[in-house]
Formats: sequence, C-alpha cells, structure tokens
Amino acid sequence: MNEEEQLIIHCLYFTASRFARNITKLAEETFDFGDLAPSYLYMILVVHYHPDITQKELCQKLSIAPSTSTRFIDKLEKNQLVNRKMNGKQTYISLTEKGEEVYEEFRTSLKEFFSRYSDILGREFSLDLSKMLHEASNKLEKGK
Repeated sequence: MNEEEQLIIHCLYFTASRFARNITKLAEETFDFGDLAPSYLYMILVVHYHPDITQKELCQKLSIAPSTSTRFIDKLEKNQLVNRKMNGKQTYISLTEKGEEVYEEFRTSLKEFFSRYSDILGREFSLDLSKMLHEASNKLEKGK
C-alpha cells in the first residue's frame, strides 16, 4: 500500500464520509416514501415512541440543530404526518394517524434495509459496526 492510500484509508473523516454516501444510497433505494428522505423517517420513528415529545427533546435524540428540526417538522406537518402543539414556549410533536401508517411501513422497510446491508457486510459485522459508530458519535459529541 502506498503513502497516498495509507493517508486516505487512515483518515476517519474520508472513510466515514465515503461510508455515509454508500449507506445513504442504499437507504434511499430501500426506503421509497416519495419526497421524504430517510432522515424524516427516523424523526417519525422517534415521535412514535415518544408521543407529545418536545422539539428540544427531539433535537437531542436525533442530534440535530433546532433549525433543522423546524424544517423537518414543517415538512412532516405539511404532509399531515405530525401535529405540532404549542404550550407556552414549548412545542410538542405527535404523529397523526397517517404518520402512524408511515411509521408501520418504515418499520418493515428497516428490516429490508438491514437485510440488504448485512447480506453484503455480514450480520455480526453490521451489528458491531452500528454499535461502534453509535458509541464513537456519543464520545465525539461529549468531547466538544
């Protein structure tokens, strides 16, 4: 292996970005929800498990900025997938009936998605990689 290859392979930024592009492509092929990108579906998943979640809590769970969550919620609300309720300064988010239906479809798609990438990477490797990436992200976020 030459020096250039070593520099690229050992650069976590490059390697993680390359992996993200590949897994995003696979996710977009698997999750066919019209104009909803996979990121929106994960927001629906979190809201399903936490009805009436505050926007702040939602941001924390998904590790996203408030401005990003506002854009996502606006689009989900426009598509009649979530309801937004204001109580003082707090915004509470819950799924509509249509949002629950999308959640159920997404759960099925998640199984297919796991199957697709674990067929390529191997089941145990996929589970281990997911866990390691989650732990690494947590450490990086705490280290800021």
